[in-house]
Amino acid sequence: MAKLTHIDQEGRAQMVDIGAKKITQRTALASCLIQLGPKTLNLIKDNKIAKGEVLNTARIAGINAAKRTFELIPLAHPIPVDQIEIETEFLKNGIKIFCRVKTRARTGAEMEALTGAAIGALTVYDMVKAVERGAVITGLRLEYKAGGKSGTWKRKG
Repeated sequence: MAKLTHIDQEGRAQMVDIGAKKITQRTALASCLIQLGPKTLNLIKDNKIAKGEVLNTARIAGINAAKRTFELIPLAHPIPVDQIEIETEFLKNGIKIFCRVKTRARTGAEMEALTGAAIGALTVYDMVKAVERGAVITGLRLEYKAGGKSGTWKRKG
């Protein structure tokens, strides 16, 4: 059974000591879906949301959030981020937001990618809430990670 690395022998939360780990190239990709109706999707596509351009605002918010993950997640390490990419995809039922983070570090970028995707979706919600309060944010998940001791992992399906 795998050991939870963020819990000490007495069951208390702890920050993992990564000092002895090798610095390696690491990449993580996460995604999140915000479910929206066709009217709202068309307003976004036509850049007619009163607050402004939705997808660029969400992109910048996601990038900022990924860079500041260690300030939001108590046991996450600050990592030197080499690149953050936020991409969006229109679906029939909403917008899927992808966040890819690349780093050369002693620990992975999964939390940064997840944070970037989540904040991107929350920013879309903030921008469209005046026209669709019932929007739903769902499916925050890691899609892919590479690098480090555990190597490559990719979500199936």
